[in-house]
Amino acid sequence: MGLWDVEQVLGLASDAASAKAGQGLARPEKWSEAGASDRAVWGLCQGSGKQPYQTAVDLSGPAYKCSCPSRKFPCKHALGLLLLHAAGEVRPGDEAEWVKTWVDQRASRADQPERKPGEVADPIAAQQRAARRTDRVSSGMAELKGWLDDQVRVGLGGFDQRAYTELSRLAARMVDAQAPGVAGAVRRAAGVVGRGHGWPGELLEELSLVHLIVSAHDRLAELPPTLADTVLSRIGWSTETARVLVEGEKVQDDWLVLGRVIEPDDRLTVRRVWLRGATTGRLGLILTFAAAGRPLDPLPARPGEYVPGTLSFYPGALPMRALLTQTDPRQPAPRPTGFTAHQALASYVESLAADPWNERWPLVLQDVRPARHGDGWALVDADGDGLELLPGWDAWKLLAVSAGDPITVAGEWNRAGLRPMTCWHNDRPVIL
Repeated sequence: MGLWDVEQVLGLASDAASAKAGQGLARPEKWSEAGASDRAVWGLCQGSGKQPYQTAVDLSGPAYKCSCPSRKFPCKHALGLLLLHAAGEVRPGDEAEWVKTWVDQRASRADQPERKPGEVADPIAAQQRAARRTDRVSSGMAELKGWLDDQVRVGLGGFDQRAYTELSRLAARMVDAQAPGVAGAVRRAAGVVGRGHGWPGELLEELSLVHLIVSAHDRLAELPPTLADTVLSRIGWSTETARVLVEGEKVQDDWLVLGRVIEPDDRLTVRRVWLRGATTGRLGLILTFAAAGRPLDPLPARPGEYVPGTLSFYPGALPMRALLTQTDPRQPAPRPTGFTAHQALASYVESLAADPWNERWPLVLQDVRPARHGDGWALVDADGDGLELLPGWDAWKLLAVSAGDPITVAGEWNRAGLRPMTCWHNDRPVIL
């Protein structure tokens, strides 16, 4: 990892609140017994309790260890320590014993041979479990289809009085039916009920997508193989890593990290890393999951850098999710080329033609300026066309970078708006 600058350290923060709290702890008087080696940086930070928090960062990851109760990774103490290190305020020293033990254990685990992915101890039992799940999913889909048909027959008038309760019950039923993807879609439908004046139209849109997945499940055998894989994935069937590594389409390139989005909740933290091939132009998505309170795997490279390697794509009509096999160290990358607002939306429409359930799409907008749009913000191009930012998204950092000049912005688009991830000041990436 080496010595990062302040902006790169702040780019590790899971949210703006963590970054701000970390900056508040980046003062020498907050720390005792701080030190740094080629492998790690560590220190003790006094909190509200009697004992100070033990904080360490393995610089090879980076990976984080802190005795505080925070569920964020990195926590504010790790960020503060790294910011102090970036400012040259941490002196070199011999690793404390608790730091050495932790870093040695991480190095030992990294050297151990991995088990073969997808290895099954009892194939017959696995087939039986798969058959039972297929029956449960089919039963759940049939129940959901009957409920949707009833709503069409009766109509949605007065549905707002019972919608949330019924949809929540159906979502729980889909979990029981081992169809977690459909359960999530039903929960999203429940979430729009009563939200703003246009919620009936949003609800109808969400229920239409649910109905489409149910209908596709009924005709699964008639669908092209790639579309069938997409339907199974949207229902919640997972694809074994071994199958992806062996059978998945493989594309070798220098992959530009467009940006990353981290979404934590009480049970699971999800990180999406969006990539674009420098030569092929292919888009890729690296999904990483961690249980609440557990650290995510280190990023293969920082946003705005190239990571040379091979992507093995998961099957589907719109292959996006992939596994990365990194072949060389990360490299600096120039500012990427991008779309106008019109071209960006056209690319999203093309993605929906391949996968109607596609929820998110990476976009790179070129020569855009942040501008007020009603109560929110939009990115407006030279033609006066624009894309709205997500409601409530703070555009002040974009304004500070652009200073009124056009900039390049990479973001994640969904039906609610654009979530900026990275922007470029000349060729210098700024993580948002």
